[in-house]
Amino acid sequence: MTYFDNKVPPKREDRLKAVIAHNDTICGLAGKAKGKSCLIDDGDRGFTQGSICLLLPALAMLNTLPDNVVLLHSALGCGSCTHSQNANVRVGSNVRQGKTKDGIWLSTALDETDVISGGEPKLEKAIIEVDRRYRPATIAIVAGCVPGIIGDDIDGVAQKLQPQVNARLLPVHCEGFKTKIWATAYDAVYHTIGRNLLEERGISNPAPEDELAVFLEQQRLAKTVNLMNVSSMGRVDEQELERLLNSLGLEVNVFPVFAHPDSFVKATRAALSISTCPTHDDYFLGYLQERFNVPSIIRHMPIGIENTSLWLRDVAAALGLEGQVEPLIAAEEAELKEALKEFRPLFEGKRVFVSAGEFRALATSRLLQEIGLEVVGIRSFHHDDFANVEYEKLAGEAKSDYVVDIANVQPFEEANLLKRLKPDLFLGHANGNMTAAKLGIPTHVIYNTGLSYIGYRGVYEVARRLHRQLKNPVYNRNLGENIRLPYTENWYRAEPFSYLNTRGRSVNE
Repeated sequence: MTYFDNKVPPKREDRLKAVIAHNDTICGLAGKAKGKSCLIDDGDRGFTQGSICLLLPALAMLNTLPDNVVLLHSALGCGSCTHSQNANVRVGSNVRQGKTKDGIWLSTALDETDVISGGEPKLEKAIIEVDRRYRPATIAIVAGCVPGIIGDDIDGVAQKLQPQVNARLLPVHCEGFKTKIWATAYDAVYHTIGRNLLEERGISNPAPEDELAVFLEQQRLAKTVNLMNVSSMGRVDEQELERLLNSLGLEVNVFPVFAHPDSFVKATRAALSISTCPTHDDYFLGYLQERFNVPSIIRHMPIGIENTSLWLRDVAAALGLEGQVEPLIAAEEAELKEALKEFRPLFEGKRVFVSAGEFRALATSRLLQEIGLEVVGIRSFHHDDFANVEYEKLAGEAKSDYVVDIANVQPFEEANLLKRLKPDLFLGHANGNMTAAKLGIPTHVIYNTGLSYIGYRGVYEVARRLHRQLKNPVYNRNLGENIRLPYTENWYRAEPFSYLNTRGRSVNE
């Protein structure tokens, strides 16, 4: 039995033994990776400040699906993040389809009465009304914490109402209290896509194994590859990877963001699925390989010179294109290294701290090393074992050992670390740069769907933006001189990982 035979996907804590609370150094982690041992799970923190609910990334994915309505079955406030996400939906649909469209989401707005009597009747009425009013291809029924606590069966409601509505009903389990690893959201969305939208046409259901294998090979699209994107890159980055893959004679199927549900069957017929972020993609690519015999590559994130070249070589090796890929890489690397020369004098001696999801944080840190900056600290939101190879890459190029903090946000730890390390630059998510900015540190957003980060073009564009930021840090300097964070001097003097239940390494003063 596969995970997709179950209604609810497993937590990452159970499936991957993911780590949420740990501190170490880059060399220490690289040593553990070489020994093929997982990080020691430090359990948790005795005090936590801020985190991310898995609803946020799940809704970010679901709102990009054309002709889809998100029906949030939970308290009304749980959908507030979709207001900020709508800008990405509008821009993304415009650059891909030439037409600006808003994401459509509604809520059953569960209240105290529903908690006592159950929310299924309200959900049934909402599904029927959404189908009547909007006539969408799909309705994503997203369960928040409340239905998970009171026991509402969203799968049962969907199964009951499916014959009565035209839209395909997609139950998505995002009960935030069930996991501390918000990356489980990607698994939750992929779980419902696999269970509800990837049925093969033209074969019996269930098909005998030999019949299925023959049918799939007959339908295989020999030059088509799935390029996975769960909204972690914008159209400009998709175009960069499409450019590189097209140079190898490949047709690219970007999946699943902004892909119409009716076209999802194409993903099951591709010659290869290519991950752009292993953290996002491992759950679903395993399913495509197991169920539809679509092989996959899930090793590198194509951010930075080295990682982009490794990513391309893996694709070429999987499809027998080694002879074509090396001239392409040589030409791209030569042109890029020449273009980067103008930035290196300013970058020399500059220190940077990076904060993001694990693979983006690690791959971006490697990019920063390549353009001449020194990484002095990394904060990643959680750890999966398949990222061990990235720690080895970084340790091999590190000028000195430095701290790595595994933390689901925790700005109080970040403030302490930044006070000690005093970096010249901070790279973090748009909603996570405030602490560094208020300490007077120049900041740059590590992810924005309108900016270029990926592939060879991404290296140059990141370097160009950082060069401009470092040339004029006055804004952040003024913030640091006029704004105070709410932490006391006693906290800044304390050991930053005091609240880890099991103590790891300390940061050098």
